[in-house]
Amino acid sequence: MDLSATAVVTGAGGVIGRALCLALARRNASVLAVDLDDESLRATVAAVADIGGTCVGHQADVTDEKSVQRFVDAAVTNFGSLDWLSNNAGIEGPAAEISAYPTDSFQRVIEINVMSVFLGMKAALPVMRRNGGGRIVNTASVAGLYATPQLIAYGASKHAVIGMTRTAAVEAAADGISVNAICPGPQESRMMDSIEAAIVTNDPRGARAAYTSTIPLGRYGYPDEIADTVAWLFAEAPAYLTGQTIVVDGGLLIS
Repeated sequence: MDLSATAVVTGAGGVIGRALCLALARRNASVLAVDLDDESLRATVAAVADIGGTCVGHQADVTDEKSVQRFVDAAVTNFGSLDWLSNNAGIEGPAAEISAYPTDSFQRVIEINVMSVFLGMKAALPVMRRNGGGRIVNTASVAGLYATPQLIAYGASKHAVIGMTRTAAVEAAADGISVNAICPGPQESRMMDSIEAAIVTNDPRGARAAYTSTIPLGRYGYPDEIADTVAWLFAEAPAYLTGQTIVVDGGLLIS
């Protein structure tokens, strides 16, 4: 498939971000991989190079408006345009009940999970409008669709991502820009390992078993499954699909 599209992926050093960079490169897209951590970013760029793809690494702080504008500008400078934006950067934050939740940690989760999505769209939308269209996919979570005891900041941030996605979809529709959110269920990832250990400190394996028991498919998801869904939203989904929350959770929310 020769798409000749250009994409920006934030959080590109994480497992889902790296899988997405690879999925897009396999579809012949040129990718600007964005992350704050230089080591993980270089690993992603190398992984894409190994499959013969085109990927340029860009170190950036997704919570800083000037830094975000620079990576959008870098995509245009390197590839000539910006067609697809994946606002994928995010953290889980600590686990604690609301009365004990650290205020500074709450603010940090909101900055990374919410402000980054706002800033990414703010910078990318004018470029996409000039180009005559584009597609944005924001990484939310099933945590944005139900209560998240002990993860108040993470849950709040993902609810916010879904809300911003819907607003942006309405504002950008007339310009030929679709905006959707993807809501992964529990994934095979460092983040889920961290959540399990934080919520059930004395028995993280028990926490995993408990989470898994609620998923009809009987397992956690794999990053490639999320990446392929996002790639589909970019490359193959109908333009009429916008403002939606695409849930990829093994049946968790319908069980």
